[in-house]
Amino acid sequence: MITLILLALLLTLIQLMTPALLNSKNLDFLISNREGSVEEAPVVGRARRAGNNILESLPAFLALAILSIMLEVDTYNLAMFWLGSRVLYYFSYVFGILYIRTIIWFVSIICLILMGLALI
Repeated sequence: MITLILLALLLTLIQLMTPALLNSKNLDFLISNREGSVEEAPVVGRARRAGNNILESLPAFLALAILSIMLEVDTYNLAMFWLGSRVLYYFSYVFGILYIRTIIWFVSIICLILMGLALI
């Protein structure tokens, strides 16, 4: 489970750094105080929104994963499915795949719910 927690944190870091890498043409803006705004490609905006989205479910995942370690409850498979669905969600968001993205998001939420129920 600790490996999955570390991979989830790595995924979050990658998702938060990707918009900056995709927006390298505006490097001067990125290393400045960021006053004002800059034109960015649609894919950069989608990558930014997808990166922000994981910040909403990551705290719940971390809490459930740590609780499962402390209580010695096996939720490894659910955590692995959550992590896999978050990877798929990120790519489907960045590439603009609308309806599948929503289904993948629901899968990740269901994994969190099942992880919580397993702790009861």
